[in-house]
Amino acid sequence: MGMILKFHSSLAPVIERYLTLKIALGRRYHAEVGIFRSLDAFLVEVSASDLSSELFRQWASQQDRLCSGVRRHWMRNVRNLCLYRRRTEPSCFVPDAADFPPEHQHVRPYIYTETQIENLLAAAATLPSIRRGRPLRAPMLRLAVVVLYTMGLRRQELLRLRIGDYDSRQRTLLIRSSKFHKTRLLPLADDGVCEMEQYLSIRRAARPDTMTAQAPLLWDGSTVLRSYTGQGFACVFSRLLEATDIRKPDGRLPRVHDMRHSFAVNALLRWYRAGADMQAKLPLLATYMGHVSIVSTQYYLPFIEPLATAASERFAARYGALITPAADGRAS
Repeated sequence: MGMILKFHSSLAPVIERYLTLKIALGRRYHAEVGIFRSLDAFLVEVSASDLSSELFRQWASQQDRLCSGVRRHWMRNVRNLCLYRRRTEPSCFVPDAADFPPEHQHVRPYIYTETQIENLLAAAATLPSIRRGRPLRAPMLRLAVVVLYTMGLRRQELLRLRIGDYDSRQRTLLIRSSKFHKTRLLPLADDGVCEMEQYLSIRRAARPDTMTAQAPLLWDGSTVLRSYTGQGFACVFSRLLEATDIRKPDGRLPRVHDMRHSFAVNALLRWYRAGADMQAKLPLLATYMGHVSIVSTQYYLPFIEPLATAASERFAARYGALITPAADGRAS
């Protein structure tokens, strides 16, 4: 059973079959195992012979420590388990999704400007508080900002990179089995290659013993050779944002993940301005970003003003002559 281990409630056989199926289909399901372990422990605690509407309500009420969107996710996973069970047990209980908490409100993405990226790169080298005991942090942060902005990697994809994932001859980065179990080989932009070579040159001179293929790429020269955690990198990145006073309209700091949104929007803008076929380009962008379809990619493309202007200009260039003013002065 591997990572699934054993469950002990009356639903144990169903849970184990369900998880085994999902994992066999290529899902990781690490978090989901925890959800079903919580349900299983609750059913054991109350000595339940089966899952009922009342017991489901009681279990869900115990998750009040979670925000509404996460509680909804937990409840939806149990509902999916019950729907799977219904295939062989038509009379079993299935939770009503209408009773679930509301979904998270999606955070509006923040699109970094080129000037802000330049300021972040400058701040990486000038913040005195980030140099002490970490001699490689400045070039490492410069590299991280450039790779995030020019390649649109997810934060964990960036942090999992190893030195051996960079091919200097092919000028590529290997992104190993990330979300959706996709491994992809991405070309670096010229700026990315320059930053990569500069960082590796500085690191090779300072600590040649850390230049093994399996060593983490992003390392700040501290005592222990290890990659950043997601939270640790977000903390350092926030200090860069504070130093450059880059904030969202509500005063909050942007996220690392907003770099991925910025990459997608900038790619779309370049194609609009070059007169490219957008329907042909979107699948390429989806593949580059590691998405299973363009539906996921569209989430990264908020209709901000530069995109609206580029789309309007393209429409006017192609079809403007077909629009004639009406007698009252309005277009028709």
